[in-house]
Amino acid sequence: MGQLDGRVALVTGGSQGIGHAIAQGLAAEGARIVIADVRAAEAAAEAFPDGVGLTADVADEEAVQQLVDEAVERCGSIDILVNNAGLYASLAMRPFTEIPLVEWRQVMDVNVASMFLMCRAVVPVMQRNGGGRIVNISSGTPFRGVPFLLHYVTSKGAIVAFTRALAKEVGKDDVLVNCIAPGFTMSAGVEANPEVIEKLRDVSVSARTIQRDQMPEDVVGAVIYFASAGSSFVTGQTIVIDGGQTFH
Repeated sequence: MGQLDGRVALVTGGSQGIGHAIAQGLAAEGARIVIADVRAAEAAAEAFPDGVGLTADVADEEAVQQLVDEAVERCGSIDILVNNAGLYASLAMRPFTEIPLVEWRQVMDVNVASMFLMCRAVVPVMQRNGGGRIVNISSGTPFRGVPFLLHYVTSKGAIVAFTRALAKEVGKDDVLVNCIAPGFTMSAGVEANPEVIEKLRDVSVSARTIQRDQMPEDVVGAVIYFASAGSSFVTGQTIVIDGGQTFH
C-alpha cells in the first residue's frame, strides 16, 4: 500500500524534467497521474498505470478549465495538484534594462498566472471532495537575489507569496498549499541549453554544502511529503532544496 493509493495527482509541465520525476514519485506511492503539458503529454502519461495525458497551455484561461473538467471526468477527482509548469532554461541571461516587456509578460503568464488559473479551477473540486493538496514549484533564486534573470526571479518570488496567501484562504476547507524551491537542477530543459550550464552549473555546485549536481529526483521526496498524511498540519510553507546553498 502506497501513501497516496486512490488519489489523483495532476502535474503541470509533467512530460519531462522535474515535473516527470515528480509524477514518477507520486505514482510510486499509488497516485493515479494526470500529465498536463503543451507537448508530449499523452506519450509521457503512458509511463503510468491508467495515466492520463492532456495537452494544454496552462497560461490560457479557457484551456485550463477544459483541462480540469476533462481530468475530473476521466478520473473522478483531483486530490493533488503540482504546479510545476514554467519558463526558465530558454531565457537569456541579461541586464534587466534589456528584457523586452513582451518577454517579461510571458514569464509572468507562464510562471505565475498559470498557477492562479490552475488553482482557481482545481480548488472548487477539492472543496467539494473535502480537501486536497497543492504543491507549487518555485526556485531558490528569490532567496539569493540572482542577477540577470529579473523576470524569472521575480516570478518565482511571487509564487512564494502566492502560496502563503492562498493557504490562508483555503485552509478552512482542508486544502493545504505548500511550495518547493529547487536550486539549479540538471533537468532536460537545462541540458538542452549548454550556455545555461556553462554560466550556472559550476558556480551553483561550488556554493552548495552538498557539492554535487542537483537532479530532478532530488525534489521528489518533499513533494510526496506535502502530498501525504505526514504534512496534514503544514500549509503555507516553502522548502528550499538546493543542497544547502541557501538556508531558509
